Amino acid sequence: MIKYRRLIWVMMAAGSLTLAATRGYAQQPDVGDQPGLLPDDSVQLDPEYQKQMVYYRSTEAPGTIIISTAERHLYLIQGSGRALRYGIGVGRDGFQWQGLLNISKKAEWPDWTPPPEMIARQPYLPRFMAGGPGNPLGARALYLGATVYRIHGTNRPDTIGTAVSSGCFRLVNVDVTDLYDRVPVGTKVIVKQKPEL
Repeated sequence: MIKYRRLIWVMMAAGSLTLAATRGYAQQPDVGDQPGLLPDDSVQLDPEYQKQMVYYRSTEAPGTIIISTAERHLYLIQGSGRALRYGIGVGRDGFQWQGLLNISKKAEWPDWTPPPEMIARQPYLPRFMAGGPGNPLGARALYLGATVYRIHGTNRPDTIGTAVSSGCFRLVNVDVTDLYDRVPVGTKVIVKQKPEL
């Protein structure tokens, strides 16, 4: 009888550990969202993702933003075949999208309220976080239409050039501040998934 009880106890303990491990794995922090982490300013971006003026053919008016998720670049059209190019982080698999929107709102050191669908996927996230250096939205946010998506800064500069977000586009804080100062509310934003031919 004692052996039988001990066997049941061992089986229950093993089952609990398996369940705990499964839940723990399902709730692993998303590498792109680390609330409270202060940015590492020593991170050096690959030259490919550093802000630079480039040749860029487009029929869009100067001031238009074109985002190429495949290239991990955001272009601010300057006219005369040129654009300011910024390196960005984009949505991970299953969270990439394309479309035409306008910047509906701008915010400096924005507060962060993760949407309910994000909380459902990542229940460890805070329900609200005040703006500041440790906020995943970084130094500035440009809100895209009436969607939950934004162009924003980051407290994870090492994620620029990668696909880790839930659909937003992130820039290092110095770059998003530069972009923020250059574009007004109402700016046209074109999001493309496929690279230009």
